[in-house]
Amino acid sequence: MGKREKAIRAIILGAGGRDFHNFNTFFRDNPSYEVVAFTATQIPFIANRIYPPTLSGPNYPYGIPIYPEEDLPRLISDKKVREVFFSYSDISHEELMDKASLILSLGADFRLLGPEATMIESRVPVLSVCAVRTGCGKSVITRKIARLLRGKGLRVVVIRHPMAYCSFKPVLRFASMKDIDAEACTIEEREEFEPLVEAGITVYAGIDYELVLREAEKEARLIIWDGGNNDFPFVRSDFEIVLLDALRPGHERLYFPGEVNLRRGDLLIITKVNEAKEGALAKIRENISKMNPKAPVLETSSILRLDRPELIQGKRVLVVEDGPTITHGGMPDGAGAAASRQWARELIDPREFAVGSLKTVFEQYPHMGRVLPAMGYSEEQIRDLAETIQRSEAEAVVIGTPTDLRKRIRIEAPATRVVYDFDVDLSSWLEGFLKRCGLSGS
Repeated sequence: MGKREKAIRAIILGAGGRDFHNFNTFFRDNPSYEVVAFTATQIPFIANRIYPPTLSGPNYPYGIPIYPEEDLPRLISDKKVREVFFSYSDISHEELMDKASLILSLGADFRLLGPEATMIESRVPVLSVCAVRTGCGKSVITRKIARLLRGKGLRVVVIRHPMAYCSFKPVLRFASMKDIDAEACTIEEREEFEPLVEAGITVYAGIDYELVLREAEKEARLIIWDGGNNDFPFVRSDFEIVLLDALRPGHERLYFPGEVNLRRGDLLIITKVNEAKEGALAKIRENISKMNPKAPVLETSSILRLDRPELIQGKRVLVVEDGPTITHGGMPDGAGAAASRQWARELIDPREFAVGSLKTVFEQYPHMGRVLPAMGYSEEQIRDLAETIQRSEAEAVVIGTPTDLRKRIRIEAPATRVVYDFDVDLSSWLEGFLKRCGLSGS
């Protein structure tokens, strides 16, 4: 790269999603900055790679290195960094300011980029589904909305928040299970893409969301943004639906950028109200009244059932849950455990059976209950998951993930899947949205 002596040397703190988007939209063609590094956390196997020149652009002909976040103090010193941009999600305000304090103590400035600097304008109407925490149920609501809109004869496409776990491809399109088999290398990707594709919905993702959006626009009359973690949308939305979790009262104002979503939301949905403890809903309602008092609020119960409950009745059961929800999402367990307790004799604690990378996961997230997180960010993790399930000697296995794990790993014990939904009618809200967009009766 040619010398840019007046450019501000910057580092972007990320986790393989928001960080790349912020670079593409704000930094890539910005002569005022020179991004000298990304850092990575939360998601394994992002660090120690290169953000490739095909994505970084002509100002970065050799790409940009990605380091573990633990290297940040050294990087600030060695690379003479003046500004550090925090660019990932689902982090407590306390931890966020701890990071800010570290950066300031090292002499650099701490920066955040907001929606105006990073959102892309769409040529077709966009409805977004976001949340205040990971694991609120965004994907369930996205699928429900997509089915309702398709039922009205609309061409609907979903754009999913990035999942840059394997190759750094600018645009990915999933319209069939063959597409998923070819491109989705992790369990986490399959969890998001599979249920939508099985319902006949085309899903886009990738790394360069300007290109992703332009491709999606070619085949959509309406786009649904399916958010990741508790991030705000990459694409400017005409209507923002934001989910709050009745099992985590207070979190709506304690996590970044979930509070941003709470304050921006056009429609707020409190999920899992039938599972909430006494006082939880009152606390959430109070926070809404302070932070977004004009937003309409819906409250919905969870609908949980097992497709074959007789397989676990009276047995020692291993429950496999959605990984992000019970790791950095902070939940002790999820839908699998909730659906199993009335049937199973015992939920097996998988800690003593965990092998390889899963041992590390349990050490890193000690809050987890008697459930196994479906970690599958690499072939090694997928093998560790399969071996841990086998070592547990469970009499039956409950699959609490959106994807059927049996398509990816061999499970010898009898297995049942959790069917998960919300008891909420969104028809009238969608009809009002369609009228405002001129799509009613299409």
